[in-house]
Amino acid sequence: MSNILFVVTGADHWTLADGTAHPTGFWAEEVVAPYEAFTGAGHEVVVATPGGVVPNVDRASLAPEVNGGPEGADRVVRALASFTQLQQPLKLEEVDPADYDAVFYPGGHGPMEDLAVSAASARVLTAALASGKALGVVCHAPAALLATGNAVGGSPFAGYRLTGFTNAEESQAGLADKAKWLLQDRLVELGADFREGEPWSPHVVVDRNLYTGQNPASAGPLAEEMLKALY
Repeated sequence: MSNILFVVTGADHWTLADGTAHPTGFWAEEVVAPYEAFTGAGHEVVVATPGGVVPNVDRASLAPEVNGGPEGADRVVRALASFTQLQQPLKLEEVDPADYDAVFYPGGHGPMEDLAVSAASARVLTAALASGKALGVVCHAPAALLATGNAVGGSPFAGYRLTGFTNAEESQAGLADKAKWLLQDRLVELGADFREGEPWSPHVVVDRNLYTGQNPASAGPLAEEMLKALY
């Protein structure tokens, strides 16, 4: 049995280019699908957030239209309620990545607000990458990699093949024109080898011990890929 650290955004909004606060948090499917995959395989999950705040679910991610209908939406709500660790997160600033066998970052727009500039998260990411243990990051969560860009010699993620929420998907979601910056652009600037798949389709990229997924539909497949490293 492995212990897996979920690093979840503590933000409840994303500040847009005009200064307005767009309500957000973590995206439900990106937490639920990996949680069910990991715990279903017998592993334990621990949650950490910046400051130890209880994370906020993006209400849009609970809508029937993004969960395959009302039954799917109800199932996601029940799954979140059963994920009791979300209500008792550790403080990310106090987490020792060496205590865990894998690290996973779910997305939602929240990471664009807090994890993208979090030194505590950068420390966890850098240590996880260097350890050789499985490190999974999905959708908007690769924004957290941007906080590693100030390292001496540049980000340790420079040169890695990876993916994340694309400019095309942000445009189709109606937020690209309102954003201060776009994730795909910033990851390319970081030096990453960004691999773009079809919008909204599952797309997972694995490079060494870094596992990345493009969008919500990629969260479950990404977790399944990570499980191969945990057996």
